[in-house]
Amino acid sequence: MEKTAVLAVVGPTASGKTGLGVELAKRLDGEVVSCDSMQIYKTMDVATAKPTKEEMQGVPHHLIDLLPPETPFSLAEYLTLAEKTIGEIHARGKVPVLVGGTGLYVDTLLQGVQLCDQGEDAAYRAEMAALAEKEGSGALMEKLRACDPDYAATVHQNNIPRLIRALEVYHTTGIPMSVHIRRSRDGESRYEPLWLGLRYADRSVLYDRINRRVDLMLEQGLLDEAKAAYETRMSTAAQAIGCKELYPYFAGEKSLAECVETLKRSTRRYAKRQLTWFKRNEAIHWLEPDVLSKEELTEKAMDIIKESNLFPNWEK
Repeated sequence: MEKTAVLAVVGPTASGKTGLGVELAKRLDGEVVSCDSMQIYKTMDVATAKPTKEEMQGVPHHLIDLLPPETPFSLAEYLTLAEKTIGEIHARGKVPVLVGGTGLYVDTLLQGVQLCDQGEDAAYRAEMAALAEKEGSGALMEKLRACDPDYAATVHQNNIPRLIRALEVYHTTGIPMSVHIRRSRDGESRYEPLWLGLRYADRSVLYDRINRRVDLMLEQGLLDEAKAAYETRMSTAAQAIGCKELYPYFAGEKSLAECVETLKRSTRRYAKRQLTWFKRNEAIHWLEPDVLSKEELTEKAMDIIKESNLFPNWEK
């Protein structure tokens, strides 16, 4: 099987993936394919840190702003869209540049993971949704940690749809989601990925970036987005970090300062989980933005790309 070369730029939130991905796409005559489970939704621009038109710098971006925020969206649906999009980019003679931090999505797409029949139980889903509404998402996380601690470590507590799906899989099959995923890795990937990852030699630098990004998001209108999600009780895109942490403020239960601090802490913890996830991938070439200047980072990435011999477009 002839495989399609794909450049993957991965790493934690606020690490600089968007900027590097755009710069490399410009150098390679490529197009960016988002691998973010929340940027697929319309509106929610600030909360999901979607790249602006200025940040895109004229580079085509795909799988952003496709669905209304209340629409459920699954891993299987992402794979269908991503495979079609990558095929179209490749057919145009362009380089697919996958950029994102949703580790489950990018690994499943690029590593030949075959999704198994994992069972469905609508009544159980409704029961778990009611539990989350009554006791909060923490109750779902406790249940998931009890039956599948490995998968629980990869899911944010606010991501209620993924928590419910993992519980449903265990409920209907008796097999944890993490085991289903491991068993599904026997397929052959249709892609030849080159992995570039961003991490910080000094983790505190990344955490400072996250704190500053939250402050900037507030300046850019995060409160308005979160309030709209709160008032309409959206159950999908509203689970993005950046919305739910602010709900106690709208409910008059906590001050804005307290909620913002919770948001920063949640985002830092999410970044740590992302790093833990990607750390398992021994194929990733790691780059450290706090050690290299922006220009040095791009040049080092290009050196890795040239040495791979996967992307002849770099010579253009």
